[in-house]
Amino acid sequence: MSKTMLAARLHAAGDLRMDSIEVPTPKSDEVLIKVHRAGICGTDLHIAKGNFPAPNLPLTLGHEFSGTIVGLGSARSSLAIGAKVVADINIACDSCEFCRKGAKLFCPEVRQLGVHDAGALAEFVVAPIKNVYVLPDSISLDAAAYVEPLACAIHGQDRIGIRAGETILIIGGGPMGLAHAALAKLQGAAQIIISEPDPHRREIAKKMGADIAIDPINEDLAAILKSKTNNIGPDVVIEAVGSIPTYEASVALVRRGGRILAYGAAPQDASMQLRPFDIYAKELTIVGSYAGTYDTWPRAINLIAAERFNPAHIVDCIRPLSEAVEAIKSLESDRSIVKIHIQVS
Repeated sequence: MSKTMLAARLHAAGDLRMDSIEVPTPKSDEVLIKVHRAGICGTDLHIAKGNFPAPNLPLTLGHEFSGTIVGLGSARSSLAIGAKVVADINIACDSCEFCRKGAKLFCPEVRQLGVHDAGALAEFVVAPIKNVYVLPDSISLDAAAYVEPLACAIHGQDRIGIRAGETILIIGGGPMGLAHAALAKLQGAAQIIISEPDPHRREIAKKMGADIAIDPINEDLAAILKSKTNNIGPDVVIEAVGSIPTYEASVALVRRGGRILAYGAAPQDASMQLRPFDIYAKELTIVGSYAGTYDTWPRAINLIAAERFNPAHIVDCIRPLSEAVEAIKSLESDRSIVKIHIQVS
């Protein structure tokens, strides 16, 4: 095996490069994974632009990936060379109060692959043994690269608690909004409405389970929602864009007594206008959802393996590792592509 590898690394805000660096050596409690495929996420663009905290530069990006174990640390485990795997990117101390309560995302020492530690937009990545999931034979490495974002969406669905027979509005038909449409369908939602300006994404939304796809630029979203909900509004609004106007719209559009899932990642320094009276008078429930971990990972694996969720409907562009930098930058301006995967090996 070569001692060097190609990696997409961020050196400073706006300074993203393809570098040749040393292949990492796994510590005793880690494994070395040969990356097969890695997804590019909107968070990667936020990190590259300096809008999302990434404290340890230079940093190899990439937190959605699948691969094969090619190296083992000295600690004993059931993992074996050649196993097809994915890895939960959230690494915590396992001993603080949050970790002991099963909430490692709030651990003061939590780290994430591709955000704090080296990620998978590279030929190889290391991950802790405890975070690795061996894949069943029924799931391909191509499809498994979507496990991380699907686990995140599952966590959001758990947080908002969609019930059978409800009407769901999803604002944003990007990869995560589309995943929420598919999951809401599986939860038994009676009506799934998606608001998305791009016609290509609206068509994919219908394949993923949306009953109605609305163009909010050229159609009256509020009027259509009233006509489809007996004039009361949707039971649940999932904000999957991360913009201030769409967050403000969520509060206005949801029905009295309804629920809002704050899923889209807005810039850290952004603020919105929110009247506390609206929350009070409408008796709104507003919950956030940051990332998937714990049982959301095996659940995501099971859904893909059982063909209840098909990432191929969403992944519409596959590019080589050498084009990873250009692929990340393209997210800012090119909405003709829904989801880019980087084929590494």
